[in-house]
Amino acid sequence: MQVLFNSRHSQAADMRDLTERRVRFVLRRLGWLVPRAEVQLSDVNGPRGGIDKHCQVELRTDGAGSVVVTSVAKDWRTALDQALARAARLLMRLWRRSNDARRLRQRFISHER
Repeated sequence: MQVLFNSRHSQAADMRDLTERRVRFVLRRLGWLVPRAEVQLSDVNGPRGGIDKHCQVELRTDGAGSVVVTSVAKDWRTALDQALARAARLLMRLWRRSNDARRLRQRFISHER
């Protein structure tokens, strides 16, 4: 899996290695489905503080197209973990739906014969 990291903020750039490890860890069982993951970290308010750390995770999948999830939190790590958790849940849901549809088609075809 190719993991791309993008951030203009200096503190977020320090999280490059952690971000790549977290993406690979969270998507370890779904890695075969996701050849490419892009993570963008940004600071919405700048130096004013508050709940303004924004994380966007885009997963390019082979079958389901592109999955984009965002999260806003007080710190970078929380925003990253929340976005990755949502992305993994969404990816599992899409994969299950596609498998259920295939099973239903196979049952329907086998009953017609």
